[in-house]
Formats: sequence, C-alpha cells, structure tokens
Amino acid sequence: MVEQAGGLSGGGADLQIQGVTKRFGDFVAVDDLHLQVPEGAFFALLGASGCGKTTTLRMVAGLERPTAGRILLGGDDITDLKPYRRPVNTVFQSYALFPHLSVEDNVAFGLRRQGKVSKGELRTKVGEMLELVELQQYAARRPAQLSGGQQQRVALARALINRPRVLLLDEPLGALDLKLRRAMQLELKRIQTDVGITFIHVTHDQEEAMTMADTIAVMNAGVIEQMGAPEELYGHPRSTFVANFLGQSNLISGVVKSKQGDEFLTEVLGTTVRASKVTSRDLEGDVWVGVRPEKVILQRPGEGRQEELNRLSGGRVSDVSFVGVSTQYLVRMASGQELMAFEQNTGERRPFAVGDDVDLTWLAEHTFLLDARQDVRAGAELGDGE
Repeated sequence: MVEQAGGLSGGGADLQIQGVTKRFGDFVAVDDLHLQVPEGAFFALLGASGCGKTTTLRMVAGLERPTAGRILLGGDDITDLKPYRRPVNTVFQSYALFPHLSVEDNVAFGLRRQGKVSKGELRTKVGEMLELVELQQYAARRPAQLSGGQQQRVALARALINRPRVLLLDEPLGALDLKLRRAMQLELKRIQTDVGITFIHVTHDQEEAMTMADTIAVMNAGVIEQMGAPEELYGHPRSTFVANFLGQSNLISGVVKSKQGDEFLTEVLGTTVRASKVTSRDLEGDVWVGVRPEKVILQRPGEGRQEELNRLSGGRVSDVSFVGVSTQYLVRMASGQELMAFEQNTGERRPFAVGDDVDLTWLAEHTFLLDARQDVRAGAELGDGE
C-alpha cells in the first residue's frame, strides 16, 4: 500500500506535465513541455548537458518552481507544493548518506523522523528494504565501509522506504566505474519491477537509458525531440538529432524518386536505395537516407550480389579499429564522404584492411528517411563531401 502525502487524493500516480516552462532570466531551460508518465513506468529523460532534463526533474521534485504551466500527480495539482509535501523522493548522483549512521539507520531515517510507525514496524520495513537491495548482511556497517554500488543501493532503499508514488533518479550511476555501472543498471531495473513504483531517470548516457527504461524522451534545447520505446527511437528516429544522439548513424543526402506501396525509392550517390518501414508517409524531395553502422555489410566489389540488399559501390576502407567484439570500419566514398560499418568478430572471414575496395550493402527495412530540411546536429556523419 503506497503511503500518500497529506492533502492528496491518491487516485493513481500518473504524472502529467502540462505546458511547463522554466526561465532563468533570458534563458529558457524548459520550453512549453507537455508530458504524461503512466503509473508504474520506468521512464527516462535523456539528453546532453543543458537540454532541460534535470530542470524538469527538479520541478517535479519541487526544488524549482515552473515559470508557467502545471504539474499533476494522480490528478492532484502539486505545482506549488513544498518538496516535503509531495509523494516524491529523489536519489542523486552524490548519495548524501549520513556517514556517522549505520546502513540500517540511514535507511530508517525518513520513517523514524516522521514518528508515525512503531519500533517493530520500523524494523520490519527496514529489513524489507535491505532485502530488496540485497544488503541485509551489511546493516551494521557505516557508508565508508561500503563500495560505491552498495552506497547507491542504500540511498535507493532510503528513498523507497517511504513508498513514494514517483522516484526521481538524477544521474544516479554517474560516479560508478563502467563495470559497476552496468551491473547497477540491471539492479535498478529489477528493483523497479519488484516495487512497481514509477521511476523517472535523468541521464545523458544513451546505453543507460536504453538498458533500463520502458520509454525514453530525448530532450534537446528544452523540448522533447522524440519519445517512445528504446527500440522505436533507435530503429526509427524522426530527427537528425535523435539519429545521432542515440547511437551512431550514417546519413547520406538523397532524393525521393517514387513510392511503391510502403516502400520508398530514393536516389543516393547515383544509386537507387530502397527504404521500407518508414515512419513518415509524406516525405518527398530531398531527404537524409540513414542506416546504422552495425546494419551495414561490407562486401568486396562484385561479391554476393543480392536483389534484397541496397548497395553503394566504389568505397575504399580508410580506417580500421579493432574493439574486441567488433571491428569498426570507416569507408571513404568517391564523393569524399566517410561512412561507418561495424562488424562482429566471428572469425568467419578475413577482415578488411585500409585501402581495400568495398561495397556497402544493407536491407531496405534497415533504412530510415529524414526530412533534409532539418538542421544537422549532434555530430552527425553527413554530407556529400568532406
């Protein structure tokens, strides 16, 4: 049973952000944001520094007040509520644990301060939280005696023991090393599934967002560029920003020539390239033709010509990078543009070397199209020249 803050109806926990704007002087950090997060979701706000994601989280937490708009939780307007009156808790990158208290006392701190539960009930609740985060055997230790990942789990247990309707996570894994961060990603996802509370996770790390979240909102300059499931955003980006912020993309200048049912025929570098599963049905004229590097298959000229594959001929390998599980190639086309291809190191064939002539091939269903009138942002690999 989720405990509710006083004065709130408790009619569900859908979070609604309605036309919220936040200005700091002349700077607009968040611009007329509209967003609904369903109860029980693991939701990620993803973007670079300065995009407005942390400001949005702070407004939900009550640490910043919107310049305009409203924030509702379960139908209740919480826009003007003090942070301690909101059924919302926050876990920060800096764990903010009390160094002089044991793990058990750190977790118990919030409930003990409220004075609303008996000692027996408090002990039971703390035990449940420590079991949830798998730290029962560390109950008597101080924070300094724990690893970074263990301290993060203590902070999480301390936030969850109050049973908030929404848990806000502000770059919670940023201070951890790579291996531990990946382990904690899976741990956070497990905990969220176990407790069923809405998690809103703010991060600049695309892998972190895609690993944990059910839904991702990619933010840029105070607005949401695109929102959806990780696989949808990755496979069908709707802007050059999203295409290059979520992973890497080859984007090549092309022109739509015709449509055949659900398939677009485009001209790219003098070659016909087919695109199926295109999100927008009204594209015409100049477009960016996109394909992810891991979808590209390098072939030697004339090798294995297959009707179902798109093919760009006349490339030459300009760089080879071995990265363990895969090899990353840069291929310079006759136009001067360099395109990327990532291949798994299966050992099934001899790798390519710098100077090798190659063709780039891929399936039509792995091609996405973007309106060429969009700005090219986020370090896109674009253009028909250098």
